[in-house]
Amino acid sequence: MQQSSPIVEWLVRKFGMGVARLIYKLTTHGADRLPEGGFLLLPNHLTWVDALVLQTACPRPIRFIIYEDYYRDRRLAPLLRLIGALPISETRAKDTVRAAVELIRRGEVVCIFPEGELSRSGTLLRLKRGYEIIARQAKCPVVPVWMDQLWGSIFSYRGGRYFWKWPRNFRYPVTVAFGDPLPAKAADIGALRQRFLELGEFCYTARGHLRGNLAAQCVRGLKKHPGDIAVVDGTDGSELTRGKLLAAGLALAQLIRAQVPEQRVGVVLPSSKGAVLANLAVLLAGKIPVNFNFTAGRAALEASITRAGVRCCITAGAVQEKLKEFPWPSRVVRLDELVPRLKGAATKWFLLSRLLPASWLMRIASVPQKGDRAEAFLLFTSGSSGEPKGVALSHRNLLANTHQFGEMLNLGRHDIVLGALPFFHSFGATVCLLFPLVEGVKVVTYPNPLETSKCAALIARHGVTLVLATPTFLRGYLKRAEPAQLRTVRLIVTGAEKLPDELADAFKARFGIEVMQGYGLTETSPAASFNLPSPPEVAQPGNRRGSCGKLVPGLAARIHHPESGEPLSLHETGMLWLKGANVFEGYLGDSERTAEVIRDGWFRTGDLARFDEDGFLIIEGRMSRFSKIGGEMVPHETVEAKIVESLVLSGEGERIVAITSVPDEAKGEALVILSTREIDVTALRETLSVAGLPNLWIPKRVRRVEKIPILASGKLDIQGCRKLAESGN
Repeated sequence: MQQSSPIVEWLVRKFGMGVARLIYKLTTHGADRLPEGGFLLLPNHLTWVDALVLQTACPRPIRFIIYEDYYRDRRLAPLLRLIGALPISETRAKDTVRAAVELIRRGEVVCIFPEGELSRSGTLLRLKRGYEIIARQAKCPVVPVWMDQLWGSIFSYRGGRYFWKWPRNFRYPVTVAFGDPLPAKAADIGALRQRFLELGEFCYTARGHLRGNLAAQCVRGLKKHPGDIAVVDGTDGSELTRGKLLAAGLALAQLIRAQVPEQRVGVVLPSSKGAVLANLAVLLAGKIPVNFNFTAGRAALEASITRAGVRCCITAGAVQEKLKEFPWPSRVVRLDELVPRLKGAATKWFLLSRLLPASWLMRIASVPQKGDRAEAFLLFTSGSSGEPKGVALSHRNLLANTHQFGEMLNLGRHDIVLGALPFFHSFGATVCLLFPLVEGVKVVTYPNPLETSKCAALIARHGVTLVLATPTFLRGYLKRAEPAQLRTVRLIVTGAEKLPDELADAFKARFGIEVMQGYGLTETSPAASFNLPSPPEVAQPGNRRGSCGKLVPGLAARIHHPESGEPLSLHETGMLWLKGANVFEGYLGDSERTAEVIRDGWFRTGDLARFDEDGFLIIEGRMSRFSKIGGEMVPHETVEAKIVESLVLSGEGERIVAITSVPDEAKGEALVILSTREIDVTALRETLSVAGLPNLWIPKRVRRVEKIPILASGKLDIQGCRKLAESGN
């Protein structure tokens, strides 16, 4: 391998670093922790200029290992030879490994990109094991390093192409974080992936925009393309442009600020144009929207209203008339009566918003511009496995998650979201309400996601491109929608509960759309991971059947033993812990529950999970959906899937079985099948046994029910299922 002159190398590096500093505003962390001798440097790989950025951040010269195809490219070869790069290929890997080991032993820094290729999705790819050979032969420290915010620059593939796009910033902000050195023996791919995720989380939480205010971001988002339609109300077809929505929101915010002294303001409205306006106005007033689940029981609602300290609710006359059992607070504001009186003020704000820059407009309107860790939104969990808990999401949480979602999906102003999920559900609040306001995406609202025939008609009429749903709602589309109605849909993301393979297959067969499963919790604002269509023309899978996809940018993960709490490899099954800017900091007024789930900034999700070698998250089930029988953990969802398969229920339009448990004196718990059909339990037990299900996992009891309990969010009502099973004893 030809070596260049040290002086020439120095000059070339200095020139390249000077160019990099002109293009990028570089922030470096952890360079003081780099070992003094030789070591192996392992970075993530997002752009064509990663090596240049990395060399600029590193205080020592770096020898890069480069694939031979690039090394021999006549445009790149002269430069790569000048900096002493090492070519590698399948046929001459041993020579390169030998040379790299020798350089490290001489005290030099050698760098190899463990992904082996540029990411076409912005997510971390499968880590190749070649670096392990170099590290173990050299017996050297391994240093992971993360380069943040390069995804989206003109040298990355974001938007489906390299180079041919406008730069978003001049002197593009980039953060480079060097991790603590790992001993060669400990630096396996599971440990390295975990370190990468943790470094990515460290960098992401330092991003400046997270210190901002959600209301201010809504103003900036709505001021862009003010003539574009912001929201279409699916019930009556009425529309609001982004400019008019902002003006109406500022007018209503003035009234709220003047007449509502409390910080939290209740919103009791179905997904609609009015609900979008009400939530926006509360935010612009510097207050906290609390969207109440009006489908919940009176006792749960009373407890939520009391805990939130809400004394004023925004609703509509028709909604108040319909919800006679709702425990309304002392003051109720009817939006339909108020909005007509705001026309004069809205006109004033419309003119000002068109004339003034965002910063001046916000100053005049008293819109707060700093939020960071202050509470921005209060949501109550669905209560699927117990009493609803108040989840106080901060400005930082929600700004992070809207940007994380947008960074992965890369939606544009011509995309249209179906906003049929309720805003009291975290997915509905973030993706159907806040994301369109901040990112400039049009939303078509509809109050009831179970009315899938009407939702399908709206998709067809407005050319919806993104649909968010749950498996329960997808079953409705199978029964009531025509394939032609969904022809404009580019992406369907499902969450809340596991997507059954038989449902995904039936949906693909009928509509030609591959459903992308995601994962999230109210406590993660909510999006934590999701599958995406694979990038074209490269072998980089964007989705994996049975998985929940890859983690959103800036979210770190650990796996711990569910009982002992012992750390495990990411590739082992255990309790999933998460950490990131989108993860909440605690339950409202409940320090005891908060202490149970938050440990040193890490959130214990209550889900059993693992990661495969490509980084796809596989959820094995919720702890609340496991039963401990005879000392063994039995997963309800696995048993359900086997029953569906055994009874040949593929393609059914509704959920017809659910597994729950009841106390059992002999073995602790006993499984119970809830079914909307008659089931011959003896025949089923024989079939499940032949299918290889362990005898301990095979239910002995069946309870016939009219309907499987489902929450308004589309989740299985675990508490309701348990009560039904117990009532049949």
